Amino acid sequence: VQEVLDNALHGNETSNYELEFETKSGETRYLLVNATTRRDADNHIVGVVGVAQDVTESSKNERAIQAMANELRQLVDNANAPIFGIDVDGNVNEWNAMTSSITGYSKEEAFEKPLVSTFIVPKLRQSVQEVLDNALHGNETSNYELEFETKSGETRYLLVNATTRRDADNHIVGVVGVAQDVTESSKNERAIKAMANELRQLVDTANAPIFGIDVHGDVNEWNDKTAEITGYKKEEAFSKPLVSTFIVPK
Repeated sequence: VQEVLDNALHGNETSNYELEFETKSGETRYLLVNATTRRDADNHIVGVVGVAQDVTESSKNERAIQAMANELRQLVDNANAPIFGIDVDGNVNEWNAMTSSITGYSKEEAFEKPLVSTFIVPKLRQSVQEVLDNALHGNETSNYELEFETKSGETRYLLVNATTRRDADNHIVGVVGVAQDVTESSKNERAIKAMANELRQLVDTANAPIFGIDVHGDVNEWNDKTAEITGYKKEEAFSKPLVSTFIVPK
């Protein structure tokens, strides 16, 4: 404030300078001030006059909004879940600490890079682009699994909610993704599926006839060797009662 007054005392006036007045009761009032040089009849500078507008209420509201914005920013940055976002051109403009930790890319490395072509594995790029395009048109997606390619070359599996991001006028300005890292559970599921496929292959190609029934006695297992021995294909045998169809009467 002293600098503003000193400038005005040297003829350099200031407009719309916000200052804080301390009242007799100890509260603070916010004033928007024009500091104007005061001159005498001979045009000598004799002081400064301030013409002000009391903006206490609006200033308090702005400060409350700013405080809320700062709090939300801190929550996003320090959230225990990966949060990332893009602008309408598909370039990264949100990348919190957990996303950095999971991918190995810092916020500075990720910002303004195209999300899909830079961080998504090639086989999913088209489908992920569709999800993002939908969100950019207001059609959000929940629990979509995508695969992030990390800086070290490994793949992380994330379960993502893609939410449309809007400005104060409700215009769409981007997409934000709030994710859950499901890499370990996804790896386990894939391992179980791979094991099941391997067992199925072993059963189908075993060098011994393998067949089975359900609780009603109907065929639900019939491998290649059983088909070869009996002459009945799997499709012919399935759902047929085993005993009455394939076993001799005696």
